[in-house]
Amino acid sequence: MFTYIDPEVRGRLLERGKLVTINYDGNIIDSNSNFENESHAISILGPIPLPMSNVGVEYNVDWYACVRHTELNKVEELANELRHSDGKNSFAILASSMAINSVLIMGDSSKWQNPLIRVHSSCLTGDVFGSGRCECGPQLDKSLEKIKNDEAGGMVIYMSGHEGRGIGLWAKAATYLLQDDGEDTYQANRSLGLEDDSRDFSDAAILIKYFHGKQSFRLMTNNPKKIDDLTAFGLKDIIPVKHLIGVTDKNRNYLSAKQNWGHRLDDDDLKNK
Repeated sequence: MFTYIDPEVRGRLLERGKLVTINYDGNIIDSNSNFENESHAISILGPIPLPMSNVGVEYNVDWYACVRHTELNKVEELANELRHSDGKNSFAILASSMAINSVLIMGDSSKWQNPLIRVHSSCLTGDVFGSGRCECGPQLDKSLEKIKNDEAGGMVIYMSGHEGRGIGLWAKAATYLLQDDGEDTYQANRSLGLEDDSRDFSDAAILIKYFHGKQSFRLMTNNPKKIDDLTAFGLKDIIPVKHLIGVTDKNRNYLSAKQNWGHRLDDDDLKNK
């Protein structure tokens, strides 16, 4: 049984303040209200103390699990059907289809002044497998290290469903084969009839509003589109911080394609780092 759809457990979490729902502006709203006019409402579970060890560095992090409320409602309806049909073995199918974003916070967010923030797109091959075809894994590791060592503190927002700039893992695997035939990462997307970048950063913007408001913050990114998207969702005082690490001979062509697409990288950045 999933605790987030069990009414009794849900009630306990609400009472303890461990489950909240926020609207587009990042404000807490009644979790039992009608969400017809709140298509961007997000349910958040946490904080959950999460001691972490990453590349030999210890971190004390507060983890928040976040899901779009419309998606959660859809899964709850299906779960009720499964429960009544005694199809509990199928619950794993529901879990695998949900996009759960994660927020990892270091420091006291109520005291943040211009914190460091990383909005990191999920990359199974880079973040988990340690693939050298991209720099995603080293970027994630470095962002945690930078936040830990920064006086202001900050957070990582880990965006589920962003694999391959939003095309998914299966299509990403196909683009890798096309890249091996000579196409760059953007050409490969187009060969499949897909957008260069189809990621949606609206949930990231809402979560930043909730945890930090609309105040100034430093965003670790080389991607101007990410800044433009967050700005379009109401975040104005964004200070870009170049975030590049893990450049090797194996991913230089990939990074060069990013540079040509508009990422704020220069030729010196593409040397091994």
